[in-house]
Amino acid sequence: MDNLFSSSWFFYLESQLRKLGLDSDDKSFDEIREMLSNPKKLSMDEFAFTVFYVILAGGFSQKTAKKIHQVIMQKIPENPSIDDLLKIFNNKNKINAICKIWNNRQNFRDGFYSCKSLDEKLLYLQKLPHIGKITANHLARNLGENVVKYDIWIQRLGVLYGGNSRMAQKIDNGKLDVEIKKCCDDMFEHLEKETNLPRGYIDVVLWKSAQNGLIKELKNGC
Repeated sequence: MDNLFSSSWFFYLESQLRKLGLDSDDKSFDEIREMLSNPKKLSMDEFAFTVFYVILAGGFSQKTAKKIHQVIMQKIPENPSIDDLLKIFNNKNKINAICKIWNNRQNFRDGFYSCKSLDEKLLYLQKLPHIGKITANHLARNLGENVVKYDIWIQRLGVLYGGNSRMAQKIDNGKLDVEIKKCCDDMFEHLEKETNLPRGYIDVVLWKSAQNGLIKELKNGC
C-alpha cells in the first residue's frame, strides 16, 4: 500500500483487520471507538475486569488473554481461592495482582475517577498491582482515555515515520526514549488530522496491524 501514514493507508489497515476478524483488543474496534469518543464511568466490577485484561495481556497473545480473561471474569465473583485461580492460569504474580484488584476494586475505581487530570490518572494507574508505565497507558485507553500505548510496535512505527533509522537502536519496551516518543506523538498528531479519529483508536489499529504483519515496511526496517 502506497502513501504511508495517509488516511487511505490507515483505513486500508483497518479494513484488513476487520476482514481477518482481528478488530478487537479487550473490546471490539467499534466499542473502543465509541468509548473513546463518549467515555463513561465504569462500575467497580467493570473497572476490575478492564484491569484484569491488561494484566493478562502482557506477554501473551490476544487470543490467549481473552480466553483466560473470560474464564476468570466468570469465576472470580464466586470468591475462589488463589489455588483455584492458579488452576485456570498458572502465574502466581498475575493471579495475586488480580485478587488484590478484585478485593479493593471499589477503592481503586474511586481513586481513578477522583484524579483531575490525565497525568494524574496515568500516575495513579502505574501504582496498581502489576501495572507499569507502558501498561498504564494501555489500561487508560481501555478505560476511555484518549492515550496511546508506546509499546515496541508503536515505537517502531514512530521511527519509520520519523525517517531516522539510527533511532531504531533506541527502541526499548521497558524505557521510552524521548526522541522516539516525539516521533510517535508527531505520527499520531498527523494521523488524527488525516482521519479525524481519536489517537487512542488510531493506536489500537496501528498496533494490531504491526503485530499481525500488515505493515510490510516494518519487516525491512525496524
